[in-house]
Amino acid sequence: MGKLERFLERKQGELGVGLNEVQKQAVGQAEGPLLLLASPGSGKTTTLIMRIGYLIEELGAEPARIKAVTFSRASARDMKERFSRFFPLLEPVDFSTIHSLAFEIVRTHFYKSRTAYDIIEGALEIEEEDGAQGTEKPLPLHKRIILRNLFKEVVGENATDDAMEELTTYISYVKNKMLPLEQWASVKVDVPKAEQILREYELFKRNGTPKLLIDFDDMLTIANDVLEKDGAMLRKLQSRYDYVMTDESQDTSMVQHAIIEKLVKSHRNLCVVADDDQSIYSWRGAEPTYLLNFKNIYPDAVTLYMVQNYRSSPEIVSTANTFIKRNKNRYVKEMFTHNASHQPITFKTLRDYREQAKHAVREIAKIEKLSETAVLYRNNSSSIALMNEFDRAGIPFYMKDADNRFFSHWVIEDVLNFMRMSYTDKRADILENIHLKFNGYISKHQMSVLKSIDNGESVFDNLLTIAQLHDYQIKPLQEAKETFREMNGMPPLHAIRVIRTRLGYEKALEKLCERLGFRKEYLIGILNTLEDIAEGLETMTDFAARLKYLEKVLKGAKSRKGQNAVTFSTFHSAKGLEFDHVYMVDLIEGIIPASDDGKKGGDGNSPAMEEAVRLFYVGMTRARKTLEMITYGQRDGEQATESSFMSAIQDIMDPGRISTRATAGSERQSSLSAAGESRRNTVRLKSTSFTSSREPAKAEANPNAVKDPAELEAGANVRHRVFGVGCIERADNESIVIRFGENNVKTLAVAMCVERELLELV
Repeated sequence: MGKLERFLERKQGELGVGLNEVQKQAVGQAEGPLLLLASPGSGKTTTLIMRIGYLIEELGAEPARIKAVTFSRASARDMKERFSRFFPLLEPVDFSTIHSLAFEIVRTHFYKSRTAYDIIEGALEIEEEDGAQGTEKPLPLHKRIILRNLFKEVVGENATDDAMEELTTYISYVKNKMLPLEQWASVKVDVPKAEQILREYELFKRNGTPKLLIDFDDMLTIANDVLEKDGAMLRKLQSRYDYVMTDESQDTSMVQHAIIEKLVKSHRNLCVVADDDQSIYSWRGAEPTYLLNFKNIYPDAVTLYMVQNYRSSPEIVSTANTFIKRNKNRYVKEMFTHNASHQPITFKTLRDYREQAKHAVREIAKIEKLSETAVLYRNNSSSIALMNEFDRAGIPFYMKDADNRFFSHWVIEDVLNFMRMSYTDKRADILENIHLKFNGYISKHQMSVLKSIDNGESVFDNLLTIAQLHDYQIKPLQEAKETFREMNGMPPLHAIRVIRTRLGYEKALEKLCERLGFRKEYLIGILNTLEDIAEGLETMTDFAARLKYLEKVLKGAKSRKGQNAVTFSTFHSAKGLEFDHVYMVDLIEGIIPASDDGKKGGDGNSPAMEEAVRLFYVGMTRARKTLEMITYGQRDGEQATESSFMSAIQDIMDPGRISTRATAGSERQSSLSAAGESRRNTVRLKSTSFTSSREPAKAEANPNAVKDPAELEAGANVRHRVFGVGCIERADNESIVIRFGENNVKTLAVAMCVERELLELV
């Protein structure tokens, strides 16, 4: 019996851990470069820990001379704990994050060169993790504060939280890709003048204070630079380790790869554990093509495929395995499982997006072990509506990556200010916050004049009587005054709809998006979520209190990890997790895949679409037993289309759907062609119908049409079959007045609208 067999037999007896053939090969492949491609649920961490143990116990490697690099502190902690559990008598191995390794290099370099520096991002966390002396208090300078100030100087506006998030992502992308200065402008980013802000940021870090300022990304780029130029330090670091292993390497950026390559150059004992099918972070600089080119860098590398899934049911594994094959730029793999069969993936199509949170509540309320249940979504904004419904239902939940920015977002503050104006229109300070965001066309100069008036009168009366107005302002301001008066005492749901439509807030948001590059879908989504929160509440005071309460709930939800609570998580943050029951929500075109995902590059490829496929695959493979995919027919008052990914999953499970759709499409085309021919042969003035052997076509029944006149009340948003979306301004038993636009107001008969199914609520 050889060393490997003896080791594996011993550990199986001690731990009860048995490995499959590929895992055994990975453990025994000790020397030279190794690429270990590990599919979801294939036991990669166990294999990696066993490999480390084999190196020490059987091959005599010193624990301190083994470097295991992870890319998050959580992963490093998990591996340390797993190793100590498997091998309690062994000395600890050097587990660390890539940033921790880089910081060690940077700190040594600056000590040698006598360079004074300050860390301006998460300084205490990094220093304490590395065992260095932490400072007593946070540094006065911080990356986000510096960037906010530079944004204001360069753009002339205050940066929103969304703009800050995108700006910091852009900077990380540039650094991690190691892009030279002349290529910074080529990176797509929605933040105005992002390249100029980045240039100013780099100058400020070097010259703005007596000390050099560095952030997390600088740690990586400086460390790589030091190893490139300081041969003595590189040799010292290389001589410290005999074996290097990297986990989750599909998420590694170019600069991180460069550091690892230098570290192993002398001995080349590198084990890379990764799954190219789970690479989902290219937007922050991850470089999945590195894995595909691994053999170019290490021609003698051994590549092993760990494709046995120990996590999921055969129904989930086989479907996910087929789905990921849509991608072309990947290693060819066949994931399989010997797990017991469970049940097919299920699909749910709802009428409106608002129904999905209620549906999730109904389904999950039946589950006893909530900790084995997760609701996954692409965008963090989806979590708020879920949180609102689950809280109302009394179902506890844990937020994997709670986004506190929602409750401090300026859109919410705007809506609250509109509501405050309905209680009192005498406060110029409230009006100042929203005067550019509704149909009053109030200039900054007029606002300045208004603020100087202190007579206790209505701000609108003061504008109309004292401020010098243009003729086009008078009517809108009179109407605004009346609208705010009518809003007083209005239920918050109706008030929000009036703010969006009659007061013109939604149009103002659209203009802001055009001018400043905000994402319209995200801002409109906030308004929709506010409507969800307002549903069922009687007063605007109740609404404001509900927002404060939910903000506290959100903070509390972060601390429920490990409790019997449902997990809410984005697809991205769910990677590495697993649950018995998974619900994937918001599965519509425009969200996953996103609108931009289909764009192709100059080579005809669509890397964004391939990454979206991988993201969906990651979501699917979190499930052990049951997986439900949820879509809906309407969102934001417009028709929504089922995600093409969800459709593809249904086609995989039922191949007959494809031929059925193809046949139906062919029949429709034939019918249209025949009808077109008939129309060409028959002239009918003032008619849009065409002649055929059948009866003239009637308008299709609308299952969503309003059938109860009581639903047509002031403040409700409706869609008319001809006129589009509008807001009901007045309603009685006989007629309703609907504003479809600034200059398009219609008075319609209630009976006719109901009888002919002309209206539906949106």
